[in-house]
Amino acid sequence: MREDGIPNVVGVALGSGSARGWAHIGVLQGLEAIGVRPQVVAGTSIGALVGAVYVSGQLDEFAEWVQTLSARDVFNLMDFTLSGGVVKGERLFGFFEERHKNPEIKSLEQRYVSVATEMKSGREVWITHGPILPAARASCALPGVFPPVKFDGRWMLDGGLVNPVPVSAARALGADVVIAVNLNAQLVGAHLARPPPEEPEVETPAKVERTLWQRAVTYLSSGDGENPSFFDVVGASVNIMQDRITRSRMAGDPAEITLAPALDDYALMDFHRAGQAIAEGRRLVEENAAMIRAWAGLPALEEDAPESD
Repeated sequence: MREDGIPNVVGVALGSGSARGWAHIGVLQGLEAIGVRPQVVAGTSIGALVGAVYVSGQLDEFAEWVQTLSARDVFNLMDFTLSGGVVKGERLFGFFEERHKNPEIKSLEQRYVSVATEMKSGREVWITHGPILPAARASCALPGVFPPVKFDGRWMLDGGLVNPVPVSAARALGADVVIAVNLNAQLVGAHLARPPPEEPEVETPAKVERTLWQRAVTYLSSGDGENPSFFDVVGASVNIMQDRITRSRMAGDPAEITLAPALDDYALMDFHRAGQAIAEGRRLVEENAAMIRAWAGLPALEEDAPESD
């Protein structure tokens, strides 16, 4: 509660972290379960995508869908390219947009901001207007994996390059209390990749191109036991960069509460492991429920209240 008696405005800063980002779903579901509904949602990369689904009122349906994804499903949603990144993203985001609402950001009940990086200048860009799904996608262009995305005439890269856990953006939109979700804590050196599922190779003209891509992606995804794979190198590099940037930015503008999901065994493209990540997000909220409600200016839950003599 603020000094003027007005309840605190609660915001969430949903960080970048590729497949580990499914933990954001569990965090948001957990907050709703303890009676805390953030009025401000700031997201970077996968955090921008999950945040967009949440403020659009589709989180539970989205959670059900991602938990049905197998490694083969994820592979089939990837359209591989050599132009700007390994994964083009048209098939993945096209599939996503067909099944989810795409409201205007300004029409939403909650305040939302997607953090991206302008490719030409390297500047941090806060997107707070227009249809929400393109805004989220602009934040998800991880260098080396997804190509840049054009938004408002400018090429955008992943927001994690400049602001991996967007506490500052949440505060700028009016949050008095910020709950940050840092997916990159303690991940340096912990990245291991897993190969995509292999399908039987049938050398027919219709399948030759697909088979070649499968071989290429398997090569990019799996090391030889001694040497790291391509995705190992990209993932480890991103983890190192974002860990250093996050430490620096949050030292100057710390969140009131920081949640760090323990998902250090998740590889860059482990999007088929949503169930475990969602459960970890919910666990963190349940574990910190009393503190979260106190910062939000809410009374303790009955199970958290001290017993009377």
